[in-house]
Amino acid sequence: MIDAFAKECLHEELQWTREALVWKLDDLPEYDVRRPLTVTGTNLLGLVKHMATWEARYFGEIFDRPFPEPLPRWQDSDGSDLWVTEAESREQILDFYRRAWEHADATINELPLDAPGHVPWWPRPDVKLFNIMVHVLNDTTRHAGHADILREQLDGQTGVAAGQQQPIDTIAREAHCAKIEQAARAASRQQGEPSLP
Repeated sequence: MIDAFAKECLHEELQWTREALVWKLDDLPEYDVRRPLTVTGTNLLGLVKHMATWEARYFGEIFDRPFPEPLPRWQDSDGSDLWVTEAESREQILDFYRRAWEHADATINELPLDAPGHVPWWPRPDVKLFNIMVHVLNDTTRHAGHADILREQLDGQTGVAAGQQQPIDTIAREAHCAKIEQAARAASRQQGEPSLP
């Protein structure tokens, strides 16, 4: 009984977080979903491509259920799953992610939580479906959080799901940030740190 509940709960959270990640691309121009927004090149569409690649891998080859399309070998991980070439369209990446969801969902639906798997690049490679569900949910949530920040940097849009966006009140945001800045400067002075500009 608890296995069925745990599996359903993890699966629902994973689906909700997948959709939140994809939603962060809505209504943005092509350049903004692709351009690097951090010094390491993090970008919105690249996050989606990365999650598609790893969902396909974790819920595929780990359980002898290979994804039906070619994936780069995990041994050759060079970061190419974290950005999108000009030859790859937004639609192709989103479709790839949805196909990875379907494949992952089939694995989740067909196997019990204690189904054995093997992750050769992990220190403890022998795992259960439960371990992989938690790992992928954690990774997806982490990258959805990255996407939250990137989207806020781009156009100020915040929210956790479609339809839950708050109107942007620039004056209130500036006042809030000024209050936080003031507290940070005061704490710095209390610690005797060098004066800030």
